[in-house]
Amino acid sequence: MELSMPFTRIFRNGNSQAVRIPAELAYPDTDMQFEIERIGDELRIRPAQRRLTGLLDVFAAFPDDFMAPGREDQTQSEREGF
Repeated sequence: MELSMPFTRIFRNGNSQAVRIPAELAYPDTDMQFEIERIGDELRIRPAQRRLTGLLDVFAAFPDDFMAPGREDQTQSEREGF
């Protein structure tokens, strides 16, 4: 069984170069941000990691008395040695 790697070309898009991603490798969502980095003579393209923007807003939405009574007493389980 012979595996073939898809080929593509780069082209100009304004002042930038662009790469056509073959359909068999395409992402289903086109409204995504990607990270790109050069490692030697390779370019690696991957979906951008989700940033934690907005996380502080989520915490700010908790009521002032959230966790006011504290946590229940926690007991530490014994662990077996390795």
